[in-house]
Amino acid sequence: MRLQQAYSAEHFREEAHRLVDQLADYLAAAQSQQLETVIPYQSPEENFLFWQQNAQEGAGASSDFFAEVIQRSTHLHHPRYMGHQVSPPLPMAAMAGMLTSLLNNGMAVYEMGLVSNPLERILSELLTHKIGFGAEASGLLTSGGTLANLTALLTARATQTEVWENGHEQPLAVLVSEEAHYCIDRAARTMGMGSEGIIKIPTNARFQMRTELLEAYYQKAVQSGRKVIAVVGSACSTSTGAYDDLVAIADFCEKHQLWFHVDGAHGGAVVFSERYKPLVKGIERADSVVIDWHKMLLTPALATALLFKRNQDSFQTFHQKAQYLWANQGAQEWFNSGKRTFECTKLMMSVKIYAILKTYGEEIFTENVETLHDLAVRFAQIVHERQGFELALAPESNIVCFRFVGEGRTAEQIQILNAAIRQKLLEEGAFYIVQTTLRDKLYLRVSLMNPLTTENDLTALLDAIERLAMKM
Repeated sequence: MRLQQAYSAEHFREEAHRLVDQLADYLAAAQSQQLETVIPYQSPEENFLFWQQNAQEGAGASSDFFAEVIQRSTHLHHPRYMGHQVSPPLPMAAMAGMLTSLLNNGMAVYEMGLVSNPLERILSELLTHKIGFGAEASGLLTSGGTLANLTALLTARATQTEVWENGHEQPLAVLVSEEAHYCIDRAARTMGMGSEGIIKIPTNARFQMRTELLEAYYQKAVQSGRKVIAVVGSACSTSTGAYDDLVAIADFCEKHQLWFHVDGAHGGAVVFSERYKPLVKGIERADSVVIDWHKMLLTPALATALLFKRNQDSFQTFHQKAQYLWANQGAQEWFNSGKRTFECTKLMMSVKIYAILKTYGEEIFTENVETLHDLAVRFAQIVHERQGFELALAPESNIVCFRFVGEGRTAEQIQILNAAIRQKLLEEGAFYIVQTTLRDKLYLRVSLMNPLTTENDLTALLDAIERLAMKM
């Protein structure tokens, strides 16, 4: 019977060994750069046509399918992957992913999360300790920074209004940097605040929130009849890697008794580094903090921590009854995570993270954060010293924005040139970088996510850019 064969332990053993061999070969080829292509780029229609033509239900070996998936994917473990802010996960964490996928225990109720719920609490309290929160702090894990930031703002709303029971009695608003991640804007709109409820504070020359303007924007919102419930600080911004002044934001929030939320999805990982932790000075004064484990903390996506200074606040976010899940509806039970999150059948993401911690200790997080930040500083120096290139700003994180300017080109020509260079790099596939627009200027942007990237790789990138520019 086909179903029995599909569940066969021996069949699984055989197929899994074959897959591990394939992945180990992939890792070796990517890390040694025998795999020459970082991104095997094809147009969306070309890719769709390939998979459409190769779709065969119940036919072909799984190893052939897996080989195609590996070959046709973007290779984050290649040292010349410098694109989006996604970690090349540790093999140990990927192994834990296979384990949790097979066990498939959800987490909404304790009986289904016997392992993952306790581990989630341990990991949350590790981070709250690193942040500098007190003993009453804790948190939870969610599937990504977007969901975590939305949940944090929902908690802010729940602590300052009766909207859960009474609905919106007056228009609400949040204050954010104009460089804040788009998911903050999306969260506020999802919560019904509309475009006028997302009050964007201008940034300074380093793309940091101009905190001296908070008072004026706050007063204008109040005078218009809006209730401001929170201020969101970026640590760091996605486009440039700039960190907002969290101390100034904390002072402002204390003055007006507002919820202070820190979106540290990317840059909050510096709490593991004594050398770089000053970048988030003031984060210990936040009411809530988001940190992605799947960015600079070596974990497969998605795995995001949402931390609360007062863990009891997290139980105010959702209040609906679910008699078939919980006998005690009102109790603040950390082990029944469904009481505090959107997700019910949540992945066992804590197992992947804890596998890293158990195997290597938290020092591996420190080493990775410092390696990536140091590499960005060195790359910025190389760009600054190289004729024909221009930095947008000196980096604070592992994100570097730069562009090729050459000589004798107009501003419009420089824009067109750098966009064309990025597209050509994408098509060649030897490097993967992205682009961003900062105050109407287009820049090439690298996120140095792979700790095996070297200075030679960065120099080779600039060589490739220069070569392409000379042909255009």
